[in-house]
Formats: sequence, C-alpha cells, structure tokens
Amino acid sequence: MTDASRQSHWENVYTSRGECDVSWFQETPRVSLELLELVGATPNSAIIDIGGGASRLVDALVARGFTDLTVLDLSSAALAASRKRLGVKSDQVEWIAADMTGWAPSRTYDVWHDRAAFHFLTDRADQAAYGARLRSALRQGGHAIIGTFAPDGPEKCSGLPVVRHDAASLQEIFGPEFALVDSRRHNHMTPLGVTQRFQFSTYLRIKMK
Repeated sequence: MTDASRQSHWENVYTSRGECDVSWFQETPRVSLELLELVGATPNSAIIDIGGGASRLVDALVARGFTDLTVLDLSSAALAASRKRLGVKSDQVEWIAADMTGWAPSRTYDVWHDRAAFHFLTDRADQAAYGARLRSALRQGGHAIIGTFAPDGPEKCSGLPVVRHDAASLQEIFGPEFALVDSRRHNHMTPLGVTQRFQFSTYLRIKMK
C-alpha cells in the first residue's frame, strides 16, 4: 500500500465513523498507562504516540500533568477529533499529520508509544523505514512500547491485512540495540464485544559497544 492510499484509507475511516465506533477504541488505555509507569515516565518525559490519532491516551496524560506530548497519525481527521475533545488543552500537545514511514523526526523522545499502528505495515521496506525512524527519534536510555496483534490475534483490521507479532519478531526488525524489558498479552474487547488478542512489547534502547 502506498503512502497516499494509506492516508486515504484512514481519512475515510475517521470521517465516516465515530471515534467510539472503531474496533480499537478504548475509553481508558489501561495497559499503556501501566507500561508508561513501568518505564519510569514522569510528567517531564518527552513522549510520542505513534498512530495515536483519536486515542484517549493523550487525554489521560494531559490529565496527569504530562507536559511534553506529541501525537503522530496519518489521519488529519483523527487528530482533529482529539484536538476537539481536549479543547483548549490541545495547545499543550504537538500534533503531527504524517505517514510515519516517510516522517523525518526533528527531535528525540524519552518514550515511543505505539498501540496498533506497526502491525499494519506488511511490507518489509515499510517495517525497515519504521525501525529507522524509531532509532532516529528515541534517545539512548529511552523506551519503546509497541502494541500489536498477538500471533493468535486477528489477521485483518479495518479491512486491511496485518502482520501479527511477538516480542522476538519485533526484536528481529528493530535490532540488537533494543533490549526487551517487558512482554505481556492483553485481550482487548471491541465496542461490538469481540475479543482481540494483543501483544505489548517494551524495549530499552541500549548503547551499542
């Protein structure tokens, strides 16, 4: 799938369906918040949420006093939904509308969070491009929290094929400078009552000798 067709797909999703109607909707992103606590994120930590468009993680972090937040998503409509929901507090967040495989990071972050974006990258070149951006944007000593469909999770989502992962398959893509610090499964209940099996893998970016 090309960058343009990816963007068109997700713009259509977020303009034709309400943010609470998509299968990945979470009222409270409990696992993400637990993992941010696990890696020692503080209100001063620089956090980027990849594919976080309409996710309510940013709401929870703003409410907890986090001050250096960035949300990146392909869909301008998804970002607009979050900005509208946050109101004046949206000014506390940097919003980036971009295809992450072609994005050029202008700074580094302490935490890279991605729930349910990476597994849509089915092409190895796109996966490699994602890994390059991750290495460019995450500081040494920072953490990457990646949530994907588990090996026994769905094979498609939103009409698109996905690649299911475990911690080892992600490690193979990201490379040896990422050390696994936590691996856990999570059963997500969609708004329609369907269970989706997720894998959350958390890595520490280490300094290579």
